[in-house]
Amino acid sequence: MNADPGSDGLPAVKSEIDPESFRDRSLNEDAAAPRSYLNVNWLGRIEFAQALALQDEMVARKREDHSMPDELFLLEHEPVYTIGRTPDRSSLSAAGSRPSRGGELGRTHLPHPLFSINRGGQATYHGPGQLMGYPIIDLRRCGQDLHKYLRWLEQLLIDLLADFDIAGQRRESLTGVWAENRKIASIGVGVRHWITMHGFALNVCGDLSPFDHIVPCGIKDVAITSMEKETNKSFTVAEVARTIETLARQRISDLRIDVTLSAVGAPYL
Repeated sequence: MNADPGSDGLPAVKSEIDPESFRDRSLNEDAAAPRSYLNVNWLGRIEFAQALALQDEMVARKREDHSMPDELFLLEHEPVYTIGRTPDRSSLSAAGSRPSRGGELGRTHLPHPLFSINRGGQATYHGPGQLMGYPIIDLRRCGQDLHKYLRWLEQLLIDLLADFDIAGQRRESLTGVWAENRKIASIGVGVRHWITMHGFALNVCGDLSPFDHIVPCGIKDVAITSMEKETNKSFTVAEVARTIETLARQRISDLRIDVTLSAVGAPYL
């Protein structure tokens, strides 16, 4: 989690994407919660840089227009590594090495591109078979409570996994979701002027070997798992995204202090 909710100190990336083209691109014909509270947008598989630019653009728009509804972008990425704003970059090496003098660890030995971004946490991998969720939520509507927001994300993922007969759980002092002692979902958020970006990564299916090149989330000897591995069943990312869309629309009111005051166009009190 970014330490400064007022500003992360990083310049916003100018988007070449028109956010209106993604407006409420739902996977479900019938949404379970009022669409005015949360727009859910399925973007398919896109490059990380494109998704980052889109988030920057939406955060800037929401900062200027408080009446805009909250957003949730659901997508997959092409293979990429990311790391948060931390001076300790040892998690970029599976051996836990530190960068040599004058050099940066990670960019040369990793098999995929690396992005340093304004979220909390250590290194992780994103790629095909992983469901990414990027909520753009104004926490001024939610009591400006970052911890409550993180627990909301965790519970959303735990409830999702339960729908697929997987017992997800929290682990003390570790943000994310686990299946017993195996990590199945990671969470890392950034906040600009109390508006969230980045979010969660849920391993649905596919190749997990890119995690072997890093220390995932800085946790040594952590076992990484997926919905596919836990159940021996086949799932698609779009299928799982459809379920979390419904849950997110239903549970957004749990995050807000007062849904009535948080409706589109309502003033902040």
